Amino acid sequence: MKVGIIATGRMAGIAADTLNKMDDVQCVAVASRNKERALSFAQEHNIERAYGSYEELLADGEVDLVYVATPHSHHYDITLSAIEHGKPCLVEKAFMANSQQAEAIIGLARQRGVFVAEAMWTRYQPAATIIRQQMEHIGTLRMIHASIGYNMVWRKPKLLQPELCGGALLDVGVYALHFAQMFCDHPVCELNGCCTKSDTGMDLSEVITLNFENGVMATLEASACATLSNYGIISGTEGFIVVDNINNPQTIRRYGADRVLVEEIGVPTQITGYEYEFAACRDALSQHLTESPFMPHRETLFIMKQMDTLRKQWGVIYPMD
Repeated sequence: MKVGIIATGRMAGIAADTLNKMDDVQCVAVASRNKERALSFAQEHNIERAYGSYEELLADGEVDLVYVATPHSHHYDITLSAIEHGKPCLVEKAFMANSQQAEAIIGLARQRGVFVAEAMWTRYQPAATIIRQQMEHIGTLRMIHASIGYNMVWRKPKLLQPELCGGALLDVGVYALHFAQMFCDHPVCELNGCCTKSDTGMDLSEVITLNFENGVMATLEASACATLSNYGIISGTEGFIVVDNINNPQTIRRYGADRVLVEEIGVPTQITGYEYEFAACRDALSQHLTESPFMPHRETLFIMKQMDTLRKQWGVIYPMD
C-alpha cells in the first residue's frame, strides 16, 4: 500500500518515520501548501515526491491511501476532495470539527464506495485486545476512569484559536471519550462536563462524567495546560485494571478485589504504535471495505456527537458550527 501524507507537522513526521520502517506499506508522497516545506519534509523522511498543493497529491495515481494530518479545522475540505477523487483516507483524530461534518463525509464515502477511517491509534493497537481479555477476570464492570493531559498550550498556539478548532477536547479529551466507549460499548443516558476556558473561549481543562444504560459510570479528565497521570482505570466487582497511558498503553496491570497485583502484561514491541492503523487500512482496502472494523463509522459519529454536546454545554464554539 502506497501512502500520501497531507501536512508536515509533528503527527505527519511520526507517520512518515513509521511507514519507513514497515515492510508492506510505503510513503511515496507528501503535500503542503508550502512547496519548500514539503520538499524539506520529503528530504528528511526519504519520500519520493513532494507537492506544493493538496490537489496535486490527490491527483497522484500511485497513492492508495491519503493520511490527513492537518489541524481539525481542515479535515473536512481535504477529506471531501479526496473522496471526490476516489482516494481512501485515514484522517487524524478528532475526525472532523463537528458531527455534521462527520456525517456528511461518512455519507459521501459510503455513497461513493470509498474507504475512510479515523486515525484513533489506540483503537487499532494490540493493547485494546489485551485489556478486554483482562476484563473477563474483574467481575461485573462498574466504573471507568481516564485521565490525559499535557502542558502544551505554549508550544501549540492553535489550541487557543477557534478557527483551528482549538481546545483540549478535540486534541486530547477525545482519547478519554474513546477509552470509555472502547471498554463499555453501551448507550450513554447522561453526559455532563465542566471546563475552564481561555480568553479566546477555548476549553483548557475539563472533567466529564458519563452514565451508561447498563449502570456503568465513567469519569474523565483532560487538559491542555496541566500534566495529568494519563492513567486509565477499569473497575469491576472483583478487581480492577490499571492502564499506564491511555494515549499509547505499554503496560496493563490487573489487581484483585484485595487490591493486590495479580498480573502485569506488556504490549508487543512497537515501531511507534502508528503501524497498526496503517496495517488495518491496508487490510480493509484489500477486502474492499469502506470502513475499518477497528474504528467503525458508528463509533466515530458517536464520539463526535458527544463532543458536540459537551461544547454546547460549555459554550465552546467554532466558526464551522
